[in-house]
Amino acid sequence: MARYIKPLEVNEEVLEKTVERCRERGIIIPTFSQQKNPDLIPDAVQRKLPEIGLWDVHPLNLFRITWKNDIKTGLFDGVNFMELPSSLTGVKARIVGLIGKYFPTGAHKVGAAFGCLVPRLVTGQFDPTSQKAVWPSTGNYCRGGAFDCALLACDAIAILPEKMSRERFEWLREIGTREIIATPGSESNVKEIYDKCWELRRERGDKIVIFNQFDEFGNCIWHYEITGSAIEEVFNQIKEPQSRLAAYVSATGSAGTIGAGDYLRRKFPLLKVAASEALQCPTLFLNGFGAHRIEGIGDKHVPWIHNVRNTDVVIAIDDEYPMRLLRLFNEEKGQEFLIKEGVPEEIVRSLSLLGISSISNLLSSIRLAKYFELEEKDIVFTVFTDSADMYRSRIQELKEERGDYSEKEALIDFNHYLQGIGADWIKELGYWERKALHNLKYFTWVEQQGKTVEELQALWSPDFWDEVFSQVPEWDRLITEFNRRTGLL
Repeated sequence: MARYIKPLEVNEEVLEKTVERCRERGIIIPTFSQQKNPDLIPDAVQRKLPEIGLWDVHPLNLFRITWKNDIKTGLFDGVNFMELPSSLTGVKARIVGLIGKYFPTGAHKVGAAFGCLVPRLVTGQFDPTSQKAVWPSTGNYCRGGAFDCALLACDAIAILPEKMSRERFEWLREIGTREIIATPGSESNVKEIYDKCWELRRERGDKIVIFNQFDEFGNCIWHYEITGSAIEEVFNQIKEPQSRLAAYVSATGSAGTIGAGDYLRRKFPLLKVAASEALQCPTLFLNGFGAHRIEGIGDKHVPWIHNVRNTDVVIAIDDEYPMRLLRLFNEEKGQEFLIKEGVPEEIVRSLSLLGISSISNLLSSIRLAKYFELEEKDIVFTVFTDSADMYRSRIQELKEERGDYSEKEALIDFNHYLQGIGADWIKELGYWERKALHNLKYFTWVEQQGKTVEELQALWSPDFWDEVFSQVPEWDRLITEFNRRTGLL
């Protein structure tokens, strides 16, 4: 028995009902190994995929929860990534981002939701025939959860702040999400989401199961196993003899994506792991609070699943910067200016792959490269979580508020808000600074959310995280056994 993690308990009565439902509806669940390496996906599944659209609500799209979708063939290839040149970034270091748009739903959060939901499905800890899955989120996670539920024949309840982009709400309605709850506030109003969860618990009891991305270890485990290995694969693909993987940069958000840093630390011990957040809500940087516009990186608390002990650097980004660059990257005048400045046209036409939080991750990577004076041999990895497609309404709002975008504005945005970003608002963390951030979890999770002091103290131990991230082989065994029982393979 693990020292910290309890073995998964199987509820055979519920499990048998889930197996029967999946058998009736033709639902096959991929293993983590198959999402990591699609070559392992059965040929019978691969033959059918080209006939299914990437965003179609079809159970076989569970196999497309991977960084390796080939949108041209409908099958799989290498990891989808983009390296941004110095002509754009203004730094010597190579900056590389994994591309989230080519997941079903257009965002990588569908993987995090899978990591939270599936272990409970294949152990009978969630009953899709009688319970609803609740997805508290600041946007893409509840979209991913609703999509996974649609594929797995489960009912979903999506919870997200009312001021998130219009596209998120429209998409949820389009795929048939019956319950969409808009909570007060915007990106950083996470407590209001938690309050709604407690209200649902009181009202509905065991008729719901809440998959809280901020405390569900399946979230960071999925990124550890899938995103971490994807970054390692890309590094080995693009490295030169003197190259070094210098840093991994991730917005904190739910702290799922930054979990890839735990994987990378094992492979590259000298790596810097950097957590990025909005300057208007500098929770890690200043124990601060406030509203901000970088959608997708909710704040005002330290997520339970953030292994703060593995975080070397905290970076704050003024939310005005990504909002301006959203226009530079997507408006015609902005793209024309970038091409005249020598940015390859192919790169310019691909900048729509970066949504607001992706641009913030890019800016954090540039800031880190300047602060540590990184050179040509240094490679900085980050994640372009979703694309501008989720924010077209924001671009239109900026146009209505500020007028048409001009070459003069492009000049200002390029020189000041992109290449002019400084090495300020970055903080290196020593042992006790990390411990202080860890201790901040107490006020959210122990005082408000029912965790215990003993559980909090356990999170500080490296052994705890070793055990957390060692669960995937057992999960894959359970998924394989589940599929054997359905008889669909």
